[in-house]
Amino acid sequence: KLVLQKARAANAPNEIIERNIKKGANADQSDFFSFVYELYGHGGVGIIAEGMSDNKNRLSSEMRIATNKKGGSVATPGAVAFNFDHKGVIQVKKGPVDSDTLFLAATEAGAEDFDEEDEIFVITTAPEDLFQVKEALSKLNVEIEEAEFEMLPKSYVDCSEETAKMNLDLIEWLENIDDIDSVYHNMKIPDALA
Repeated sequence: KLVLQKARAANAPNEIIERNIKKGANADQSDFFSFVYELYGHGGVGIIAEGMSDNKNRLSSEMRIATNKKGGSVATPGAVAFNFDHKGVIQVKKGPVDSDTLFLAATEAGAEDFDEEDEIFVITTAPEDLFQVKEALSKLNVEIEEAEFEMLPKSYVDCSEETAKMNLDLIEWLENIDDIDSVYHNMKIPDALA
């Protein structure tokens, strides 16, 4: 449901949405598998890359190229992931609805956390509660900028500016790999780079 809503919000034409649904449901697509790669970046930073692929060899090769060119190393499964929590994250643009009303609606629907940032409110949920909290907030006619599953770090790693730049280069390289959909890290980005 979230993917369809996101496609519609991006004004994707119905025929493209339908074509991709058929493509995804096609028997030829049964070779696709989801993956989670855990990596160590520079300075002990943990990185998680998630996505879908139809070719394990190509994916392994892409990950080797990334670490050979940008540093870091592939970790054993679970070595990095234990430092992250899988959560639903909703970003709501500040607008006519005040924070108290939004907070009450979010928590009544099952939200776990509510933070206020410069231009947005960030609501965190258990993964299974993401959709119901999003629906409850939609009834308030607020502008939901994003509603996605994310891996949130339990703690952050401080880095020098130079180390942070090397990690950001590695992360950017990973994000440009076609099969990778999301990249998460636990690096505290220095103010000079933020």
